[in-house]
Amino acid sequence: MRFFKLPPATSLLPGLAMLALALLDITTLHLLAPADRALGDAMSRIAASSLGADRDIIVIDIDDRSLEAMASDTYGVGRFPWPRAVYGELIDEMRRQKARAVVFDIELYEPDVRNPQSDMVLNAALDGSANTFFPIKSLARIARDEGVWLAKVAPSLALSTRGPVDADARATLELPFALDKSAWPRTGLIDFLADADGVGRRYWIARTIGGYLIPSLPARVAKSLGYPVPDAESIRLAWMRGGEFPHPRVAFVDLYEDIQRGKRERPRDEFTGRIVVVGASATHLGDHRTTPIAATFPGSEILATAIDNLKNARWIVDAPAWTGMAIALLLFAPLLVAQRRQVHLLSMLALLGVLSLGAAGVAYAALAGARIFVPAGTPLAFAWTFFALAALRAYVAEQRAKEQRERVLGRFLDPRLVKRLVGEGVRLEDFKSESRTITVLFSDIRGFTSLAEARPPEDVVALLNDYLSRQSETVFRHGGTLDKFIGDAIMAFWNAPTDDAHHAEHAIDCAVEMLETLARFNAETARSGTQLDIGVGVHTGPAVVGFIGSRRKLEYTAIGDTVNLASRIEGETRGRSRILLSAATRERVNSRAFVEVAVVNVKGRAQSVCLYTVEGLQ
Repeated sequence: MRFFKLPPATSLLPGLAMLALALLDITTLHLLAPADRALGDAMSRIAASSLGADRDIIVIDIDDRSLEAMASDTYGVGRFPWPRAVYGELIDEMRRQKARAVVFDIELYEPDVRNPQSDMVLNAALDGSANTFFPIKSLARIARDEGVWLAKVAPSLALSTRGPVDADARATLELPFALDKSAWPRTGLIDFLADADGVGRRYWIARTIGGYLIPSLPARVAKSLGYPVPDAESIRLAWMRGGEFPHPRVAFVDLYEDIQRGKRERPRDEFTGRIVVVGASATHLGDHRTTPIAATFPGSEILATAIDNLKNARWIVDAPAWTGMAIALLLFAPLLVAQRRQVHLLSMLALLGVLSLGAAGVAYAALAGARIFVPAGTPLAFAWTFFALAALRAYVAEQRAKEQRERVLGRFLDPRLVKRLVGEGVRLEDFKSESRTITVLFSDIRGFTSLAEARPPEDVVALLNDYLSRQSETVFRHGGTLDKFIGDAIMAFWNAPTDDAHHAEHAIDCAVEMLETLARFNAETARSGTQLDIGVGVHTGPAVVGFIGSRRKLEYTAIGDTVNLASRIEGETRGRSRILLSAATRERVNSRAFVEVAVVNVKGRAQSVCLYTVEGLQ
């Protein structure tokens, strides 16, 4: 792949416009916020590998095996949802082991009307408990008069307030009516907080409705246990290694089986001093959410992660709003300088790569080390977009320049050679004017003026175009440079602009084939009564070659005495031979035999010129 040089930067406005758009998006539009999220997720997964979960937070998991076993005849509990007495037995066991807290991620909202005795067992276990916590949920509100009046349930839920309170405020809450109201102050929201892409990266701390603060379940647990809780609506979670199950886990059925035994086999202090989260990872219960760590992350583990973050002050803090703008400025400043200096795209790509690694490295260090989320994705996305547009502009400019080079070079070089030269990156600027030894060929149609006067102009033009096209291909086949057409005459030369060590030989070969091309042409036009004859003059010597002309029109040509003499030699062919060449050319050709034709004096030269022709052509 060839990397192009940036076109002249007549204006930095496009780059400045891209920077302005980046700043606007960072502060207001947030169109490329997915880039921040994607980069943040990647860094979170990397950072998680170095962060271990708190071993004092343990999950009692209702997994697929637990559901299957508990529904069997062995235990006789039945299909899920299980009787609440099962949870009552679990709470009693946690009290005996002196667990620090028991946090249910199991929703116990409506009373069990079929088995009220089971609810009584659960509430009896809760009697006097101060460390068992339960979830509540906030649902989408449909009608204005839907939901509970917060003023009525606030005392039972132990809700605090902030600012003015709306006495008529309602919230569509699912409340734990199966529990005695003495347990309601130990409830909290477990609402899933997802970003626009459906991925959960944060957890609620509290939701404010009508001036009432409804805490989340992790916040309620943390505050009850004396851990500091940030004064924020939500926190960005720090994830931990271990995939979908970073915290220690015990299958519910294993613990339940041990509780039912007369002789216990599990450690009697297994949960002593620990925070126990009771939740479900069973597949068909559907309590899985998408997180940066996994597409199906158990809800109980999200809850445990949030409690872990609050317990150990591990949550991620968002960097100040100006951070993204600062990154954008630091990325664009070197790029704009590079654009101004018209560096090659490869250099610009390397520069942007280094800048990107630096920005990503700083963002990762802030996340993993200081627990700060730096939104580097959007600035990087705009910087790479700027580079892509610059590369596209450079590519289009290069293609146009390439087409221009092909058009110009195609006028005097073989198209195949032109393709090769352009493909190798040869520019018109590379064809500098220089003096070099070349072999010049002049070919002219004899008696063309009389022929033209006897035919309609359009026939003359068509005839001449056909003839000149054929002879041009002949010149190209022998590696010649087609200088120009002078009426019905052709001027070509060899050894410029590309080197040709056998230029004199190639010119003579071309002259001989031009006679063969003429013969084929005459054979094809014989029916129209057209018979052309030509003379070819060839001379080798020094000349100045290069682009010569005005600003509006340049032609690649050769000038000098060598060119003039080649033209004079062609004029001497009449009555002598169709091909005449100078001694200078003859001395450079060893592949053919030549015959001396005459020694002549030509106009403009004091010294006589010895002329030769190819043997067999006289």
